[in-house]
Amino acid sequence: MDNFNNSVNQGPDKEMELTAEQGKELKRQKRKRLIIIVAAVAILLAIVGVVFAMMSSKNKELEAARQLAEETQQQLLAQQMQINELELLKIDDDFQQMEGQSVLLANDSIVEKYQAARAQIEKLRAELNNEKTKSAAQIKKLTDEINTLKGILRDYTARINELMAENDQLKEENTTIKNKNQQLNSQVQDMTRKNEHLTERMTLAEKLNVTGLTLRALNKKGKNEKNITKATRLCVTFTIPQNNSTPAGEKIIYLRITTPEGDLLSGGGSFGFEGATLQATARRSIEYANEEIGGVEIYWDVTSTLNPGPYTVELFCDNFRLASRQFEMKK
Repeated sequence: MDNFNNSVNQGPDKEMELTAEQGKELKRQKRKRLIIIVAAVAILLAIVGVVFAMMSSKNKELEAARQLAEETQQQLLAQQMQINELELLKIDDDFQQMEGQSVLLANDSIVEKYQAARAQIEKLRAELNNEKTKSAAQIKKLTDEINTLKGILRDYTARINELMAENDQLKEENTTIKNKNQQLNSQVQDMTRKNEHLTERMTLAEKLNVTGLTLRALNKKGKNEKNITKATRLCVTFTIPQNNSTPAGEKIIYLRITTPEGDLLSGGGSFGFEGATLQATARRSIEYANEEIGGVEIYWDVTSTLNPGPYTVELFCDNFRLASRQFEMKK
């Protein structure tokens, strides 16, 4: 009877002890879940920070490229304006040298044409000087008018030379004019070379870029094959980043793969590059809309057993070599 009473008395105490232990266990589980949640949030914030930093860096690069293209365009227009000014100086010098000739009075129509063209040029120059930003169309119009004036002057010069061919004094004056023209021509040529350099920079800004270039050997199942001698297909993969300076539209990308023996893997037809005709291993057409295109793949079917060694991969488009890289393929 006493033992029964003792068991009854101990029953509630044991239940309380078990309840306390369960409460502690629940608290420990809550702390663990809280730690996991905090760690997950920290990792997510870190990932978001990295992505934001990458996007910010890419946006800065794109903005820098856009600003460079705009600055280069303005420099090209400024160079063309300087060339026009030198051309006008040369024309004025030529006309003044011939203005004193008596034959000038017998050909008023040419003088009238010259003066009308000169007035039109001065009007265009005044309009350009009043514009803060010179447009390519305005400068082209001025250049065309100057070319018209040069044509009038050439016609006038030809007539004078015909009539005064045997005049020693005119020959001396022509020699002086030629010397001055050589100096002015030298300046024009120098400015033209600078203009060509800026044009080349603009052309390079339009070039497609290629990143992440890889070469893989594939087996019959389309899986990666480490042994090049067992390959049934080669796959070249790359990414085309965004470039707002590149004209949008269809782009044909030509692939050339050269074996360790120096032989070109053929089958992709031919294409032009820097005035020459090159053979291609393969080609692919893409539609480029000034946005990044990732995972571009070009395949070539193996027609005979390939040997291990260094393989050279080249990509071409729009008369540019986009990439050239060597890959070591093993047996």
